[in-house]
Amino acid sequence: MKSKILSSGSLSRLQLLTVPLALTLTLIGGIGWYVWDSYQAFKRIQTQDMRIQQLSAEITYLDEVLTMSAHMAVATGDSQWIERYQKYDPQVIAALAEATKLIPTVFEGKASEQINASAQKLLAMEEEAFQLVQRGQRQLASELLFGQEYETQKQIYTAAMGQVTSAMQQYAENSLKTQTQKASIAILIVIATLIILILVWIFVLRMLVNSIQSIREVSSTISAVTNQITSAIQEQEELAVEQASAVSQTTATMNELGSSARQSAEQVEVALIEAKQALNLADNGTQVVSQTLNSMDTLKNKVGAIADRISCLSEQTRQIGTISSLARDLANQTNMLSLNAAVEAVRAGEAGRGFSVVASEIRKLADQSKGSAQKIANLVNDIQLAITSTAMVTDEGTKTVSEGMNLSNRSAQTFNNVANAVNTITLNSQQISLTAQQQAVAIQQVFEAMNSLNQGASRTTNVISQTKTAAQQLNEAASSLKELV
Repeated sequence: MKSKILSSGSLSRLQLLTVPLALTLTLIGGIGWYVWDSYQAFKRIQTQDMRIQQLSAEITYLDEVLTMSAHMAVATGDSQWIERYQKYDPQVIAALAEATKLIPTVFEGKASEQINASAQKLLAMEEEAFQLVQRGQRQLASELLFGQEYETQKQIYTAAMGQVTSAMQQYAENSLKTQTQKASIAILIVIATLIILILVWIFVLRMLVNSIQSIREVSSTISAVTNQITSAIQEQEELAVEQASAVSQTTATMNELGSSARQSAEQVEVALIEAKQALNLADNGTQVVSQTLNSMDTLKNKVGAIADRISCLSEQTRQIGTISSLARDLANQTNMLSLNAAVEAVRAGEAGRGFSVVASEIRKLADQSKGSAQKIANLVNDIQLAITSTAMVTDEGTKTVSEGMNLSNRSAQTFNNVANAVNTITLNSQQISLTAQQQAVAIQQVFEAMNSLNQGASRTTNVISQTKTAAQQLNEAASSLKELV
């Protein structure tokens, strides 16, 4: 029982914590993924923006390098400047191609068209100037590169390139600003999630505290009820011990009563034999009148003894009836205690189901005890009736003996009446013998019933002991429940 309560309490708290733990892990996982994704996106945007700024600066620088190399080649006629020009020209083209790939929207407008047109014209004039320089016509080459047309195209190219580089820088700044806003939103989401988690855990902890408080109250109630049940069981156990002692005494008394009944039956048999002998003596005549008188006197004494025995038997039967009534009252009290125990078990709920079964068994034993006590009472009533009948018959026998003795004293001629009286005594003695035998059988049955009642009392004591043990286990379980919470 203790392990069941412990496992039940642990399972309830685990179920209570499952939902917030799952929610916490889910939110933390989602936040982690969102932060990681935002970080990776920010890292990509930052790398791209840095590259865009580098390309913007690189394009401006390379454009100046190409212009200066072309002018120096025309001014000095040195072919190294032409080689320098040819070295950096592919780099400008590659930088523009990379920038177009990174931010194609910037190179889709009018400025891009102007750059392409002016770049082609400038490239054509610079190639022509290089050819003139190589042919030794530096003057013509100088006029070509320092002429109005070249300067006009150069200004158009520079202005368009300035617009493009400005657009590239603006794109980088806007991208960084957008990513910063996303990072701010992510921070707000994290803060909101943390607030939600804190509120959820506050709610869960409050529910957990309330649950623990409820468990403590229930365990206190169980302890109180268990103490009451233990007290009731203690009283019932004492009553059962007293009942067992009373039953044992009653059994001993019934045993003695059985012995007395057997002795009475034997004495009645003796009286019957003597009555028959008296009848034979009466037939012999007047010679045995005095012997007949003596026998009649003896018979009177024995009938008086029988009357005394019957009176004693009546008193003992009355005591048995009293004991039977006491046993019935004890059975009723046991039944009431079992009913009270069953009510307390119902109040205890699921934990008192086993105790309810024990209380039901106690009630059954009490009903059996009550039934046995009722049987004893019925047997006692039968014995009382038989004793009353026997007393009446004995009284009649005594009167008959007295009359026989008077008749014997008056006249020997009354032998015929004496013989008839002896016959009557013989019949009465036979009836007394039969009644005594029936009494012995009834007493034996009462003795067996008392033994059964004694065994029932022993079983009741054992059941009460088991119930007491179960109540102690329930009390220990309640204490363990208190320690658990």
